[in-house]
Amino acid sequence: MPEAISVEGGSSRPLHAVDARGLSAFLARLPAAAAAFLLASGFAAKPGEIALLPDEHGLAGAVIGVGKEASPWHFGGTAWALPAGSRWHFAGPFADTAEAVLGWHLGAYRWLRHKQAERAPAELVVPAGAEHAVMMAEAICWARDLINMPAAELGPQQLAEAAAGLALRHGGRAEIITGQALSAGFPCMAAVGAGSPRVPHLAVLHWEGAADGPLIALCGKGVCFDTGGLDLKPSAAMLRMKKDMGGAAVMLAVAEMVMRAKLPIRLLVLIGAVENSVSGSAMRPMDVLPTRKGLRVEIGNTDAEGRLVLCDLLQFAAEQKPKMILDAATLTGAARVALGPDLPALFSNDDALVEQLLRAGTAVHDPLWRLPLHNGYDAWLDSPFADLSNVSQKPMAGAITAALFLRRFVPEGQPWAHLDVYAWNDSTRPGRPEGGEAQAARAIFTMLLHSSKEM
Repeated sequence: MPEAISVEGGSSRPLHAVDARGLSAFLARLPAAAAAFLLASGFAAKPGEIALLPDEHGLAGAVIGVGKEASPWHFGGTAWALPAGSRWHFAGPFADTAEAVLGWHLGAYRWLRHKQAERAPAELVVPAGAEHAVMMAEAICWARDLINMPAAELGPQQLAEAAAGLALRHGGRAEIITGQALSAGFPCMAAVGAGSPRVPHLAVLHWEGAADGPLIALCGKGVCFDTGGLDLKPSAAMLRMKKDMGGAAVMLAVAEMVMRAKLPIRLLVLIGAVENSVSGSAMRPMDVLPTRKGLRVEIGNTDAEGRLVLCDLLQFAAEQKPKMILDAATLTGAARVALGPDLPALFSNDDALVEQLLRAGTAVHDPLWRLPLHNGYDAWLDSPFADLSNVSQKPMAGAITAALFLRRFVPEGQPWAHLDVYAWNDSTRPGRPEGGEAQAARAIFTMLLHSSKEM
């Protein structure tokens, strides 16, 4: 990723943040020639609008329009709109500095592992007090890197090792479970990866921000590539399936934020890293799989594999009796049909937890939308041959029935929330370049940041 953030001093040009209400006063403070130039250029201080300010030596500075409400996306295109390689600082303090730093950093991101940069982004000197925003942006960009990496380079082993490395970097513990131990303890997850020569790996991370802090369990679906299995996806549906480990990337971003912020909690992070492939050893439709909980699952569709990974993780997490369990997964196309690409679907058995997550998501411009765990659809998962099926045979409410499947593995009274995420930007917008996206990570972290003070 090109470097677009600097914490060092040195020569830099001023960037003025102005809203439409303050434009007249700002113009009055400028040299007459610069004010006249800005007026003649048609600058109206619309959110995200940028204009350069000249002087007798060339470029004196720039001005960016901001809205009435703070948003990182107002600054999300700045690094590429300002001259290549130029260096900037904010001209004077303003209320939205942290949002601006976050948006600048997220917008400057590009995945360049296999592509040469056409130009350098403009660089921002980070003002004091915005270190928290830089930390969040760096965690998000790391998660984006994981999602954007081709599946040939990020298989189950590599994803598990990346997760383990995170824990070790921050003084935590990590265990990677694979082979016979995985088959014995997490049989449903193991069955999902049985068709691939790249065997499944479960990364189990432990971290303590406070020895007596509440235990928070984070579970991430890490399907490094999803062919659909024997119920093979068509080519168009398979095209972006390197992002099917997006739920794992989201939870790793949350974990990094928690660790770097040193929240007074304990973390249990479970990353189920598998590849759903086609071979003679792949699971078949109408196979019946055992689970860690002891329930038997009939396979109605091998392409509904993410819930089979998560069910074993949820059971293991519940055995540790955490304060709450949170899971994230690129689980269903039905969630995208209902809510589109930008709104992760939120399901939960705890209204207070839902309210905390929704409030946090709104506050940090990382929105979520609640969908119901409608009990009337639970019977749609019944199977004549096993305790339940992994899919409903009805062509409706797919996101809800997937969440109801997961709920079967969460004990009564255990606070739990499930996030069905897209984990991708279909096109480039300010702050959100095309490619992998760690949706909901900032919302979850912000919820934990605030709730950890009350737990």
